[in-house]
Amino acid sequence: MRITYVGHATTLIEIGGVTVLTDPNFDPALGRYLPRVTPPAIALDALPLLDAVMITHAHLDHLSLVSLAALGTSVPTFAPPSLAQWLRAEGFGHVVALAPGGEADLGHGVRVTTARARHMGARYGYDRWRGDANMYLFDSGSESCFFAGDTGLGDETHQMPADLLGRQGRKLDVALLPIGAGPWYKPRFRNGHLTSGDAFELMRRLDARVLMPYHWGTFRHVTAGAHDAIRELRALLPGYELRERVRIVEPGGRLEIEGLGNRD
Repeated sequence: MRITYVGHATTLIEIGGVTVLTDPNFDPALGRYLPRVTPPAIALDALPLLDAVMITHAHLDHLSLVSLAALGTSVPTFAPPSLAQWLRAEGFGHVVALAPGGEADLGHGVRVTTARARHMGARYGYDRWRGDANMYLFDSGSESCFFAGDTGLGDETHQMPADLLGRQGRKLDVALLPIGAGPWYKPRFRNGHLTSGDAFELMRRLDARVLMPYHWGTFRHVTAGAHDAIRELRALLPGYELRERVRIVEPGGRLEIEGLGNRD
């Protein structure tokens, strides 16, 4: 399995012979005042052939309509139902709705299963009707990768991958988890986002063999710098009992995992 950190929540996951792109955003900025601080690891026109594009929710940092249009209509693209309905109305007729609990065949025996994220994914704030947010588990039968999109830590956040793989006597191989740095004046930040400490706890509940944090180092936000979250994670890491399982991959970097399979 190979995972390229393209930037922010855009990752290129190569698993079981298929190549999947998550939350495509290759934009130079998020609006006028939120610039990109590191370029995409791979230019849009240099991407390999894709087997699927997965969209978790409608927020600007996770869904660029310009990037989605540039990817064309030949690649199967999956999104939460309310978001898929909106995108089809916007001219993206190839987008397929995938509701929590649903699954799809990506080819070569790789399947993706969906769960609801703990996150309000509406694009602006007044459009809560398209606020669905998904998390995805990719499973080749011998390797597995969980991509959490954006989510807070809830009692059920780990349940889908833990249940599906547990029934087969398997463990999750790679947990791709977002990290954020919430300002003191946003006490409800953790309702829909993971702090570094929350990501460590979610990894523990998932019992993942590897944690790769993302959602950092790419865009400067209004409430946090691009590297605030990873600085917090690095500060906590020495005291984390599973620290040897954490892999910090810089934007533009790549994680290669071999031989995980179904090992205990």
